[in-house]
Amino acid sequence: MHAPATAGPLLSHHNKDARPIPSRERESMISRRDFLQAGAAASALLGAGGYGSLGRLAAQQKLSEAELLSFASTGNVTLIHVTDLHSQFMPLYFREPSINLGVGEVKGLVPHVTGNAFLDHYKIAAGSPLAYALTSEDFAALARNYGRMGGFDRIARVIKAIRAERGENRCLLLDGGDTWTNSWTSLQTKAQDVVEAMNLLRPDAMTGHWEFTLGAERVKEITEKLAFPFLAQNMRDTEFEDKVFEPMKMFEKGGVKVAVIGQAYPYTAIANPRWMFPTWAFGLREEEMQKQVNDARAAGAGLVVLLSHNGFDIDRKMASRVSGIDVILTAHTHDALPEVVQVGKTLLVATGSHGKFVSRLDLDVREGAVKGFKYRLIPIFSDAITPDAEMAALVKKHRAPYEAELGKVLAKTDGLLYRRGNFQGSLDDVFTDAMLEVRDAEIALSPGVRWGASLLPGQNITFEDITNASAMTYANCYRTTMKGEQLKAILEDIGDNIFNPDPYYQGGGDMVRVGGMGFTIDPGAASGSRVSSLTHLKTGKPIEAAREYRVAGWASINQNTEGPPIWDVVSQYLTAKKTISPRPLDAVKVVGP
Repeated sequence: MHAPATAGPLLSHHNKDARPIPSRERESMISRRDFLQAGAAASALLGAGGYGSLGRLAAQQKLSEAELLSFASTGNVTLIHVTDLHSQFMPLYFREPSINLGVGEVKGLVPHVTGNAFLDHYKIAAGSPLAYALTSEDFAALARNYGRMGGFDRIARVIKAIRAERGENRCLLLDGGDTWTNSWTSLQTKAQDVVEAMNLLRPDAMTGHWEFTLGAERVKEITEKLAFPFLAQNMRDTEFEDKVFEPMKMFEKGGVKVAVIGQAYPYTAIANPRWMFPTWAFGLREEEMQKQVNDARAAGAGLVVLLSHNGFDIDRKMASRVSGIDVILTAHTHDALPEVVQVGKTLLVATGSHGKFVSRLDLDVREGAVKGFKYRLIPIFSDAITPDAEMAALVKKHRAPYEAELGKVLAKTDGLLYRRGNFQGSLDDVFTDAMLEVRDAEIALSPGVRWGASLLPGQNITFEDITNASAMTYANCYRTTMKGEQLKAILEDIGDNIFNPDPYYQGGGDMVRVGGMGFTIDPGAASGSRVSSLTHLKTGKPIEAAREYRVAGWASINQNTEGPPIWDVVSQYLTAKKTISPRPLDAVKVVGP
């Protein structure tokens, strides 16, 4: 069940029985006095009901760094979590989903609550900084008030501040993966730029998913030189069933033995090109997970942490079936939740994506058990946080060779462009429209990946904006023919991957984006029966099962896919178009109870 919404004014979720341990006097970039002074103004971030006019004031006032970082320390171990950064060095706009449907037992539970329902659930005032950071409500207007979020240099500043305030001997920084790929510079450097940046952040461990799309050889080359372990208890070599990476690492923090178990994305070999890592097998491996937990306890672990890239609903189910896990740091599904979700004795932490947040979880661990905790999802408001000079210099160095290319203006948008959500987004329409026109197709298919920054009305669309939504190692834009029955089968297969009522059978992405075709979907229907009323939008006629259609798409997992890279296709389209005017997103109709 979900933990009750009892957070304090900064949405610091805590257990009242936690035993605070006073901070030692030490030099830090954020002084203790700054933290104490910030407490008085902290409620403005939330702007919650009960604070009267402070909700309106919060939408107007300037945020401060000390306010964002204020935290009354608790316990003896601090977990710092970052995940799904997707190699986004620079601050950006990123609109959270307006639709994030849950099915089966999780229907109506977080993270499947969005918009005003999300604000009501967590008692966050509309128009407040957290409303902007955590929902899609009034996104464009609030983005102009509060600015961009994220940036590696701001993340570095926050992490250094936590370590300085808390003490290195109590902190573990853990990276949930999807870190090395999906920007133009990471693609050009084979992730070397991001690897060096992460080395500067000094995580204690990481796991992965999109990292594997660099190919097995490059991943091995990187991981062999990392200053910290890459953990994945669920990966095996296909020939001898040997472990590919360390499954677990033991640390000592705050006088506690802390076991960190890594779980790479279990369906990598299905969702991504198998030929890129032909001798690696993945999977959930629940029994092996239980064994790892048992081994950790037998070795004296007082705290067991699962550093997971399963996706939130899979982790929620795993928490109910694998005993002995104290904390699961979730990833993959990009959910950002301002409170932990508690399943039995296990705490689930969801830190969002694209560098918008850093999670801090303070734990009071005694006698081999968690006696109390306090949590804070720290929003990285870029204008309020001073960039870390060392990280800023490294980022500048790596971006310098590509600055002119990245900054090339392709067009302008007069409406909000975004991708994230279960179904079509306005940025997705740009990609599918480009394929229809440039590749002379009747129907276009674009993957429902959850990465890609948003653009505000009136903003220039640059080459960087397009590559932030498409930079991958298998981006060729193919052109082929498919029968109508094949198109329906694709939609049904992906629909089952997303809306299967058993979380263990969910892939965690969003529905494939479609151009030139509309359809109706009932997410709660039985497998094979979710999709109906396929319509060819240009003619208004039903898609015929036996007829062949010219189809363009990209991100095929098949080896040797031919065609220009998708960023070239979209760039050509935008350059000719000059201005993008987003249209209503009504081609996909969602029905059902």
